[in-house]
Amino acid sequence: MIKGFIFDLDGVITDTAASHYTAWKKMSDEMGWDFDHKVNDKLRGISRMDSIQVILDHNTTSLSEEAKAELAAKKNDLYVASLENMTSEDYLPGAKELLIHLRTEGFSVALGSASKNAIKVLKQLNANAFFDVIGDGNSVSKSKPEPDIFLYGAEKLNLQPAECIVFEDAESGIDAAKAGGFYSVGIGPKERVGHADLRFDSMAEATLFEVKAHFKNLFS
Repeated sequence: MIKGFIFDLDGVITDTAASHYTAWKKMSDEMGWDFDHKVNDKLRGISRMDSIQVILDHNTTSLSEEAKAELAAKKNDLYVASLENMTSEDYLPGAKELLIHLRTEGFSVALGSASKNAIKVLKQLNANAFFDVIGDGNSVSKSKPEPDIFLYGAEKLNLQPAECIVFEDAESGIDAAKAGGFYSVGIGPKERVGHADLRFDSMAEATLFEVKAHFKNLFS
């Protein structure tokens, strides 16, 4: 039986993609590197340091670990500054309604995000009350597609992976959910998250009713 839900943050609860893109773009422009939306899509769901490596590979460039860390910090400073403009109105359509519904029905809920700024984002959204456990980029050492962040959330909820449904908008996130033995709901296009157990184009469509209807044998 399903007892818990684990949510990715960016692209599921709120959309910080534009802020991330702007920060990566500014950093890349200053370095004289090519960076566009196609490269940015490859960064979805992965850690900051892994993102730097993707950008370096795209530009057939290499840097020392120290230099990469400096650039990652610079990008993060740009991104964090932009979060000050985020408010409780910045949930993706349907996300807050689903979180409220899960609270009403008594499900356990965890965050499973690669972001090291997740706590700041939740604070800006005024979303902390919806989560029993916060798993973020500081919680585990291996990021998606490794399942560690979801396994961390399930353990802290005192649940088995098979008792949890993961909501993800990234290919690497669905891969992580599958690797950990979780049920998965993909948010986004088929070519990105079509390998999830269930897929919706947007969070607005991903109501608890629809999820229960699909996984009907897993709800009492």
